[in-house]
Amino acid sequence: MISVALVEDDIALRDRVLLPSLRRAGFDVRPMALAAELREHLSHEAVDIAVLDVGLPDGDGFSLSKHCREARPDMGIVMLTGRRDTDDVVRGLNDADAYLTKPVSVDVLVATLGSVARRLGRLVAPPPAEPWRLVGSQWALRSPAGVRIGLTATERTFLTVLFDRVDETVPRDDLVQAMTDNVHDYDPHRLDSLLHRLRRKIAAATDERFPLNPVHGNGYMLVATDT
Repeated sequence: MISVALVEDDIALRDRVLLPSLRRAGFDVRPMALAAELREHLSHEAVDIAVLDVGLPDGDGFSLSKHCREARPDMGIVMLTGRRDTDDVVRGLNDADAYLTKPVSVDVLVATLGSVARRLGRLVAPPPAEPWRLVGSQWALRSPAGVRIGLTATERTFLTVLFDRVDETVPRDDLVQAMTDNVHDYDPHRLDSLLHRLRRKIAAATDERFPLNPVHGNGYMLVATDT
């Protein structure tokens, strides 16, 4: 996993926007607010890439970038600042690998870090896979890609039992008991029809595979991580 020192004293920007987004993208991020924090860190431990603001409380990002280049010549450096003047950009690129101006798109920052990492010969880990989720308050199923699939009351009841027992074989009898109060008059084959309709609904909304598997002669299993 690529390690990133994120040196930014704007706490809201750093902790609410950049930090969670970069971690979701697969980076190991160490948040810092001061130039001194990064200098201290680099004195005993390397990072793959540093993202540096220019206007820091205890110094400027240009000097910090120069220090990083001298202390760790093989690390990547990305400047992230509100300064747009050509002179500032040129000055920043004397030591940095990339110069981005605020406000920056998180997607652009992620792509820039990936590009710098590749140039340095580092491998960027893929972001962790999101699981399928049942959003009960919205009567919806949400796919790993974020596709929302609306559910009927019957479908939601059926899926609630399975999501409550992920990676377990759920017997058909348990599902029937959840679906009706009159289990003796309930045709178990209705479960197969329900699952067929649900799969068609999911397939119409997304090409992502829903990891619900029949267990022959027993019931169904919802798998947490589909491989």
